[in-house]
Amino acid sequence: MGVTGPPGPVMDRDEVDRALARLGAEHEAIETSLLALQDHAGRRLLEGADLTGVTKERWESADASITLLWAYFDAYTDALRSAREIRSRRRWSSREDLVELTELLRGEAVTVAGSATATATAPTLNGGTGKLSERFSLVTLVERMNELYATSLDMVVAADAVWSALPARIDLLSAELQRTRQLAHSVGVRPGEHPAGDDLERITRTLTSLRERVISDPLAFWQRAQGSSAPGGGKPDTTAYDREARALEDVRREIDAVLTVRQDAEARLVKLRDVLSRADRTLAEARIARGEVLAKIAATEVPVVSGPPTALQEQLATAAEYRRHGQWNRLSPLLESLEQKAEDELLRARESLTAVTAPLAVRAELRGRLDAYKAKVARHGLAEDPFLIERYDAARRMLWSAPCDLRVAEQAVLRYQHAAAELLGAPRVTQQRGPEDRRGESSS
Repeated sequence: MGVTGPPGPVMDRDEVDRALARLGAEHEAIETSLLALQDHAGRRLLEGADLTGVTKERWESADASITLLWAYFDAYTDALRSAREIRSRRRWSSREDLVELTELLRGEAVTVAGSATATATAPTLNGGTGKLSERFSLVTLVERMNELYATSLDMVVAADAVWSALPARIDLLSAELQRTRQLAHSVGVRPGEHPAGDDLERITRTLTSLRERVISDPLAFWQRAQGSSAPGGGKPDTTAYDREARALEDVRREIDAVLTVRQDAEARLVKLRDVLSRADRTLAEARIARGEVLAKIAATEVPVVSGPPTALQEQLATAAEYRRHGQWNRLSPLLESLEQKAEDELLRARESLTAVTAPLAVRAELRGRLDAYKAKVARHGLAEDPFLIERYDAARRMLWSAPCDLRVAEQAVLRYQHAAAELLGAPRVTQQRGPEDRRGESSS
């Protein structure tokens, strides 16, 4: 929408013709804009909606502004028609005609009569005078229409943008929510029995309330763009919608986990029984090994082996019961807990077996070390050395006797090792010597 030039001296014919052409173009642009606003889908929806809150307040003001806009436009149209009639009286306008045209085109010659409600409610350049009629110049009248049009269009576009975006998205989310509720019910996720069931009820209530609020008060969900003065500059506020969409996604993941439990429950229960059975067998082996250690190893403290935990077996029986009755929501967390506990129990059983059999492992290591040195001595042709045979037989008797004193046996093995090391490090001689000679040489 344009604005005519400032008032001045009496206009000549060329100035009048240029002004009329400019005003005619403005009139056509204004009429096009007003008709577009009148036919705007958002305006029609606002006109028939049961509004509340800030939208109700702003629509009352915008509706009055639109009514006043048409009153202004009618006055503008009448003034333009009058000016054209005066100019068309004669080809060469007289001075009296030019004076009249100057007053009409540049002076405050336009009178607008409007309803008291529209004038009081709609914004005015003077802050609202409450007058039933006002006089304007065409310039001022165009400015007033520009202002009213911008504020009215801003309100209509904002409401229409929210209505175009949010209700449809809420409906789609509600449909997804309904499908999720049916799936949740099929796996036993119900309100009062599972947190996800309670979340679904809360999301349902929130979405219902949100849709009602969006329909009745769309401007409450409008974010104006910072620094934007253009009509409709902004976007719908989807914060509440996004929060519920994320909550529903969390519930879907929870239900997917329950579904996975339903599909894999039998295999997981079988694996749990196997792990606990292996733990029991390992503990039984540890108890047998403890008796063997106590019988074969002397002067050794052997840790006590505990029995299998009955609590895990009871929980396993409960899990099987949940599976039989399709209580997947209860089975899911129980299986996760049991799987971790079963692995811990198997690890504890293995650690117990290792601790119990440690003395036997020490004895086996000493036996292996003794035989390894004997083989080394034999490779060097000293297998028949009486001194080494004596030391070897002493260590062997200790390691193969029951109960075996590991500390004494270890010392015997070390004595054999030292004796073998001394002989293997001495110069080789061809003369056979007796044990006494070797012992004397060794001591020297």
